[in-house]
Amino acid sequence: MASLLKLKHELTFDSSMPKKIVRWNRNTDCCLWSSVSCDEEGHVLALELDNEAISGGVDNSSSLFDLQHLEKLNLAYNDLRSLPIPTDIYKLANLTYLNLSQAGFEGQIPVELSRLTKLVVLDISTYNDIVGFPYSLLSLESPDLGTLVGSLANLRELYLDGVNVSLKGSEWCLALSSSLPQLRVLSMRYCEISGPIDPVLVNLPFLSVIHLDMNNLSTMVPEFLADFTKLTTLSVRWCNLFGPFPSKIFQKNALRELSLRETSFTGLLPVSIANLRSLITLDLYDCNFRGPIPSTMGNLMNLVSLDLSNNNFTGSIPLFHEANKPNYIDISNNN
Repeated sequence: MASLLKLKHELTFDSSMPKKIVRWNRNTDCCLWSSVSCDEEGHVLALELDNEAISGGVDNSSSLFDLQHLEKLNLAYNDLRSLPIPTDIYKLANLTYLNLSQAGFEGQIPVELSRLTKLVVLDISTYNDIVGFPYSLLSLESPDLGTLVGSLANLRELYLDGVNVSLKGSEWCLALSSSLPQLRVLSMRYCEISGPIDPVLVNLPFLSVIHLDMNNLSTMVPEFLADFTKLTTLSVRWCNLFGPFPSKIFQKNALRELSLRETSFTGLLPVSIANLRSLITLDLYDCNFRGPIPSTMGNLMNLVSLDLSNNNFTGSIPLFHEANKPNYIDISNNN
């Protein structure tokens, strides 16, 4: 309890906004406090301090780093602007979950993060679709991406949205594939990475979610993406992709979301799209597809959102069964 009360005293926050920290007091067991979880011996295992309007007090002198048993730390959606990620983060050696997304941290991501070798989930994003472009800037230059993830072999989910990674295709693909054999979720939107997407990524056989939106990949969509047998989400919006879209990807029965918005593909939309029986979201806005919309699309029974607008489709609209009709359909600005 003493460390947590000391931490509360150190933190700078708007007391009119937080719903958790303000209720911490010495009159109740700290393990019963909102946002705190403990083990049977009373060691603090988890701190959920997201959305607490914290604007200061998280630095190397913080009592936070006295919580040696901590396994989960969530500081997302705070206002720690102009502050670097503390280098003493390495002292929390038992962390398996670390979420610093949209916390406001700025500057170079410290190499000390790479010492958290038990991490399973790491989120240091500064961007999301709701808030938009990052208001804080984090970069991975020294250390670079390879150094950061080189010792994180247990990592299953990696979120770097908005972090300036600035690597070419062979570099970022090799950094990931050589270090993260258990990776399931890869989210690197708006990271200033470039293409091509290197085939070495196939060494990540468990990948199920891939978000690479808003990077200047300037390449064709590689056919080897269809080799990810567990793929459920592929989002490569605004990536300056071109050429024919691999029809093999339309044979991924497990695919639930396919987002290709604003690309320059050539050719027809394959009838094999009917194989995507699990598909919930299909976003093909402004993808330069031409020809008829496959009638087989009407067989996508789980489809909730369909955007085919701003293409060169011709002919009739697929007939959906009324009971399975998508909630959202946009086929405007076609032929």
